[in-house]
Amino acid sequence: MRLSRTLPALLLVSPLLLSSCGPTEAADGAETGDQSGEEVVQGPYLLVVNKSSNTLSVVDPGTGTEVKTIQVGFAPHEVAVSLDSRVAYVTDYGTGGQPGNTVTVVDLETLEVSGTISLAPHTRPHGVEVASDGTLWVTTEGSAHVLQIDPESGEIIRAVETGQRVTHMVAVAEEAGRVVTANIGSGTATIVDPATQAVVAHVETGAGAEGLTIHPDGQRAYVTNRAAGTLVEVDLATGAVTRSMDVGDFPIRVKVRPGGDELLISNANGNEVVAVDPEGWTILRRLSVGAAPIGILVTPDNKTAYVANTQDDKITVIDLVNWEVSGEIFPGDEPDGMAWVG
Repeated sequence: MRLSRTLPALLLVSPLLLSSCGPTEAADGAETGDQSGEEVVQGPYLLVVNKSSNTLSVVDPGTGTEVKTIQVGFAPHEVAVSLDSRVAYVTDYGTGGQPGNTVTVVDLETLEVSGTISLAPHTRPHGVEVASDGTLWVTTEGSAHVLQIDPESGEIIRAVETGQRVTHMVAVAEEAGRVVTANIGSGTATIVDPATQAVVAHVETGAGAEGLTIHPDGQRAYVTNRAAGTLVEVDLATGAVTRSMDVGDFPIRVKVRPGGDELLISNANGNEVVAVDPEGWTILRRLSVGAAPIGILVTPDNKTAYVANTQDDKITVIDLVNWEVSGEIFPGDEPDGMAWVG
């Protein structure tokens, strides 16, 4: 069974190309795909991972209604979409008593599970990003690794051991030629050179390092440290923390808006989203949302943000132009990771 429809010729062109934060939006905003004449994916869709119901919700963002509920692996956490917007990859994290070791592959044309990628012997896959060569980068907390995977064959191309506790989120920085992980238990960000499969640095960012995003310039990483209550900036060239600030109660995720002029942070215990100016290094504004906000997604047009409130089992919709809550979506039980199909 083919695991995806990404172009095989692109898979091994380069050991590292820029990860995709989301699919490229078509001119009419309604569908995407290649130029080969094949059927393209209708959209846009918002994909939401529901951790406690073992499902992926496909949501029509225009109406806020669930188009379909897809059963995936046990206790899934994060989701990423292929470059052609035809396939989604869901990390099946599992629980303490039943650790996962798979990535569920979802066909976005049929909205059905089309395959499973085994990561054995690695366990507890969590963070996932699709690089612009079509490969996947996945963190595995159980084995403290970051893996590069060929989604066509399911082969693990590279396996780099971080040696850190709870290697959680992953981000790819093409301009810097690096892959970065955030390690909750160690309070660090690990910088990896994927070409040499070497760890360049373990950067001490703060207690509970979890949220992670890369500035569009590709040279700066931002990490939220949930136990420390801080946001830090990391220079990927030097591996140094260049700036730090207090941002609130249990900052758990951070996303950079398109263009890079603002960072959005979810404070899980503060039930709020905080906007930070990464250049002026100041807090611009705060907005109350639902209980325990975690996952954040910003639409490609930079007008809307979606925030997963895990304890309320809902997604808060934020109008970024007017900085106000503009709606709510109710997917499944304990929503968290999200992705956009344009």
